[in-house]
Amino acid sequence: MVYISAGNLRRLLDILQDDYGVYIPVKKGEQRFYRRYDGALDDFVIGEVRAFEPLKAFFTRAREKVAEGFGQDVPHAQDKPLAVVGVKACDLKGFKVQDHVFADHDFQDPLYIKNRRENLIISADCTCVLDTCFCCALGVTPFPTENYDINLSAVRGGYLVDAASEKGRALIAKHKSLFQEAKREQEGDRDRQRARVKAQVEENIKREGVPVQDRFGGIIERNLESKMWEEEAKACVECGACTIICPTCHCFLLYDQKDEERMARLRVWDSCMFKGYARVAGGANPRPKLWMRLRNRFDKKFNFFPKVADFYACTGCGRCISACPAKIDIRKVLKRLVNNV
Repeated sequence: MVYISAGNLRRLLDILQDDYGVYIPVKKGEQRFYRRYDGALDDFVIGEVRAFEPLKAFFTRAREKVAEGFGQDVPHAQDKPLAVVGVKACDLKGFKVQDHVFADHDFQDPLYIKNRRENLIISADCTCVLDTCFCCALGVTPFPTENYDINLSAVRGGYLVDAASEKGRALIAKHKSLFQEAKREQEGDRDRQRARVKAQVEENIKREGVPVQDRFGGIIERNLESKMWEEEAKACVECGACTIICPTCHCFLLYDQKDEERMARLRVWDSCMFKGYARVAGGANPRPKLWMRLRNRFDKKFNFFPKVADFYACTGCGRCISACPAKIDIRKVLKRLVNNV
């Protein structure tokens, strides 16, 4: 465990620009958004809470070229690898799903794997919570414990830093002049802050009556034919915001595009909430009704993934609650599923 002052962290970010495209959250109103760090950026926030955009946007782009001219070479998605700063634990859990889909099986995505290997993750503890945060109900703490290179915990005057990868340890060793040995009282301050923020998330969970994941077993199968799906879907406008903003949703659509010179294949994010998502040749659609597509979204997160990967594909980040124009609240749906109402 080492310590870096706020000034030295800025120096480290300046240095990282030589090898990475550095992205860091900035605060606009009550939201945080990622922006490219250029050395002159002053309104960035390291702690606080997760940015509005999901981390997956830095590893699979919303629209990207995956093949060109029917060649074997994979197009380069970016000139430099990326250093993403201020990543929170709820986003890091999203790697479990994204890795399972794009990296851990016979058919692997070379673009995703390249980004996972080369991009740098500088995560950070949450120092406050949003009303929509419920990560602890999904077994996630509001401070990172895995899937980062280095993590920053805000303390007076700077940050405690720990590394969880060889890449992270090498970064600290390479720039050791910027770091100091951490003091015991600083570690105590970090632990108290972590306990305080976790208690705030747990208060959210208690206030909203959110069930914890230990109660999720079989909730989809028990409610497969429930009328609640139709009731919840009445407000849905089929915009797909809930899946686009989700750190674990990963569905995509491939299509070919030709210009005067060559053919290219592109990939765009897709959503199981769209009517055409499951439509097959001849026009048949196994999920023609909106309530069926809403049910499928929950089935994937709370039934399919526990069966095939032994974890729930939800991180409790609350983004889908904030993004939904119809105010469909995943916490209330989970509560109904658990209580069979």
